[in-house]
Amino acid sequence: MTRLVRAELFKLRTTSLWWLFAGATLISTAVMLAVNLVQAHELLQPFDKFVALHAHGRNVAQMPPEFLNRLRGEWELGHSAVTQAATIFTAGQLIGVLLACLLGIVLITSEFHQQTATTTFLFTPHRGAVIAAKLVTAVIVAAASWLASTVLALVVGAIFLGSEGYGTQLGQWGVVRAILLNLAAYAIWAVFGVGFGALIRSQLAATVAATVLYLVGAAAASGVFDLLYTYVIKQDWILTAQVIVPSVASTVMISPTKTFDQSPAQWVGAAVLLGYGVVTALAGTRLLRTRDIS
Repeated sequence: MTRLVRAELFKLRTTSLWWLFAGATLISTAVMLAVNLVQAHELLQPFDKFVALHAHGRNVAQMPPEFLNRLRGEWELGHSAVTQAATIFTAGQLIGVLLACLLGIVLITSEFHQQTATTTFLFTPHRGAVIAAKLVTAVIVAAASWLASTVLALVVGAIFLGSEGYGTQLGQWGVVRAILLNLAAYAIWAVFGVGFGALIRSQLAATVAATVLYLVGAAAASGVFDLLYTYVIKQDWILTAQVIVPSVASTVMISPTKTFDQSPAQWVGAAVLLGYGVVTALAGTRLLRTRDIS
């Protein structure tokens, strides 16, 4: 297995693929980081200032507890330093996990695109070992992409939060958990990409389909589930069910607070995303082990 993984890593190092993905990872992280910093500058404010802004001239001490609790919920949803720190430190996820998925797709479909699958499986007759090596390689490279993205976000984010007077917030478990779950998201999307590519085999079809599903999936899901909630079943669980969309599950997974009003817990997003990764990896592996590769 070690030999096979080294061979896969060697293939990446000796092509332009690695620096294309590295450049795309750093550029996309920098762009999203800039956007998140601008938003955080507008949103970061202490809770008492947030309450005063919504008091509309009323005495805060005389506000009903229910109203204050609702305001605290709104503040925690996007205005707290913990939420903004987690968002900043995971800025690379939006495009980074898509790149990890595409990398997994390319690792497996390149064998068919370049017509080297027959040779590869002749040299290593145990197809399961070859596919496992590609899965491990995809996870390793995805983890390296996460590390590069996270280091950039941590350095810039720490300087920004310090200038805003909040500190790094790295002592908060919600922030640390978001960073670690972000690593898990990168790894799962890479596994998903390998499985997805094994199922489709066509490099162009797999990359286009994965990109469209990822970029359009969240917006389409929001629209569809909103329509279902409005016109068919007016129950909150309909909106919560958006988490079955992989891109939505990924966002829910790393957010320390709710990403939308009916958002489920983080572990639900993690479970859904992990399920997609496991199912596609197993299905793709089984298909390649039984399918004619000539």
